[in-house]
Amino acid sequence: MRVFVYEYLTAVGVGRDPADLLHPMYREGRAMRDALVEDIRRVPGWEAEVLVLAPVEDHDAQVLRIAERCDYTIVIAPEMAGRLEHICCVVRSSAGRLLGPTQEAIRLTSDKLALASYWRERGVPTPATTDREPRGCEAFPVVWKPRDGAGSTATFLIPSALHIPWARGQLHDEGHTGSMILQEFVPGRAASVAFLCGPKGFYPLLPAFQTLSEDGRFHYCGGTLPIPPDLARRAIRLASRAVESVPGLMGYVGVDLVLGDATDGSRDFAIELNPRLTTSSIGIRAVADFNMAEALIRIATGLAPPKFQWRSGGVQFEADGRVVAIGSVS
Repeated sequence: MRVFVYEYLTAVGVGRDPADLLHPMYREGRAMRDALVEDIRRVPGWEAEVLVLAPVEDHDAQVLRIAERCDYTIVIAPEMAGRLEHICCVVRSSAGRLLGPTQEAIRLTSDKLALASYWRERGVPTPATTDREPRGCEAFPVVWKPRDGAGSTATFLIPSALHIPWARGQLHDEGHTGSMILQEFVPGRAASVAFLCGPKGFYPLLPAFQTLSEDGRFHYCGGTLPIPPDLARRAIRLASRAVESVPGLMGYVGVDLVLGDATDGSRDFAIELNPRLTTSSIGIRAVADFNMAEALIRIATGLAPPKFQWRSGGVQFEADGRVVAIGSVS
């Protein structure tokens, strides 16, 4: 079996320069791609192909050619500017099979304003969200971020009216011109839950704490797992509601959460849903006593899931793929 692993930033070279604002996203993408490819190649009889630095004028054609000669394709791409949706559409036009969500699922989850409204209508707790610009009369603090962003680009915590000019200045300096949303800030511990989704159901993996920058920009720095059992149960319960509410999800899906200080989970909120591989997969993979790629493909193709067994101990992982053992990870 041959699997095409497509990762957008390494395929087009966006963020390759260390001075580029998108370089952290480039490193995350490269780390996810390399880990997935390594796992695929560990399965006897399986092969993996990648695309690196394809010319822009021939990019879609190259994606199509590789997808045509592979049995399955897994796409890793940011949701912003419709990139994930576009590449998935290109792959779907090939004879190979895309192990990813439907176009409708991508479109809904990529639009953070639409997703927030969708979740609230279905009783999934999520922060109040609007598309207006911040004003001096807000119930501060608030979060201002792109409507279709990824990697915490152009994302700001605005603690007071005095900080609005600063956020606008940063937005201008970073050259972001897309639509923005304003979101209620909810305090708590940032966490995530990943799922492997297929036609027979969705299966949660180990929840993780997220490590975010403390400069008001929410830059993703990595995470730790496993998390305490009571918090893990709360995280899986809420994330499962979030995933179950969205039809058409397939493959690897990550849900970002905030776990509040109420022990009954009443102050827990779903923040975003990423319909593709996320960086937490690197940490999860480090404690998985099974092959993550094999499990993903089995579940996405409708086969029975493997037994999810986990090594003892835990890990701390960095956004660029480095893993630091905590305790005993054997």
